[in-house]
Amino acid sequence: MHPVAIPAAFTPAETAAIVTAARAAQSADARLVKGDTAHSIRRADLVWVDDLPEMGWVMDRLIDVVREANRKLGFDLDAMSESPQVARYGAERQGHFDWHSDIGGGVVASRRKLTLVTQLSDPADYEGGALNLQPDSNIAEAGRGLGDAIAFPSFVLHRVTPVTRGERFSLSIWAHGPAFR
Repeated sequence: MHPVAIPAAFTPAETAAIVTAARAAQSADARLVKGDTAHSIRRADLVWVDDLPEMGWVMDRLIDVVREANRKLGFDLDAMSESPQVARYGAERQGHFDWHSDIGGGVVASRRKLTLVTQLSDPADYEGGALNLQPDSNIAEAGRGLGDAIAFPSFVLHRVTPVTRGERFSLSIWAHGPAFR
């Protein structure tokens, strides 16, 4: 099952508004699903959209984008049980996230079926920071268009390569459903 690209899921003005709100908020050091910090695996700063004032419209848009993507993926989805996450990967600490899948052992993370990642940074603003996916024996790189989103099954291995100049912002959300069969 291959990833689904959704061009222009957010406008440049909307991506700028999300990044501005995230910059103004208190960020947290990224952790793994069980709450562990492992900088060799993941190094990023996170802000949860639910904690950002005046950003309720973001979830509304994400629901529409997930619905559009799922027309092609065809998953049995029944919830979006987690707040969208804005991640900042900065060159000052070589922000990255090594190979992983998004299905975890927790009650909510174990129900993740669809992952959606939206590009919030202009690709000219950073180097490195590629979102790589491995849906089969090949590695594919997600597009870097400002406001573009990519949806893929949450079991697909993926990573963000280290940012070596500037900073990369992304917006992630997970859609949930009954176990795959």
